[in-house]
Amino acid sequence: MATAAATASRTGTVLADLLPATTGARARVRDAALVLGGAVLTGVAAQIAVPVPGSPVPVTGQTFAALLVGTALGARRGFLSLALYALIGMAGMPWFANGAAGAGGATFGYVLGMLLAATVVGSLARRGADRSPLRTAGAMALGSALIYGIGVPYLALSTHISLSAAVAAGLTPFLIGDALKAALAMGALPAAWKLLGRRG
Repeated sequence: MATAAATASRTGTVLADLLPATTGARARVRDAALVLGGAVLTGVAAQIAVPVPGSPVPVTGQTFAALLVGTALGARRGFLSLALYALIGMAGMPWFANGAAGAGGATFGYVLGMLLAATVVGSLARRGADRSPLRTAGAMALGSALIYGIGVPYLALSTHISLSAAVAAGLTPFLIGDALKAALAMGALPAAWKLLGRRG
């Protein structure tokens, strides 16, 4: 198996690939644990919620967790992890934002957006998008845009408000927080690659 340093130097690799798995069976167990862990992380982060006056959408750690899961796990595992999160929540687990469950709520569109975003940022990470601060910021910005691109129209339809009102309630209040989350990712992800490379 290649060393962490050699692996970290190649594109086509995401952070989760650096976890050792010497056989195909162990790799499948590792991947299953990562998918489940990503779903749980997203569910736990969703419970960190701060209400926004006049909006049914709270500020949560959910979107940031979903983007980190996609980036760290890659497109396939990121998709499976967020799909598992969505399916378990739809089945009744109260781990959507504010302890909600089921499909059809005003914020469910954001969950669907996170599934798409995790897949896209995971694909970008395999192309090295999480190796430098600027590229990481770009990946996070695109992922956030995809979440809002589905979440905001869904919010408008589910609450019977205009698209402009949905933007005001479901996008504008969150832009500063998203910028802070992107800044955190800009530091954390490239630093993780450098640390793992040095340890290798």
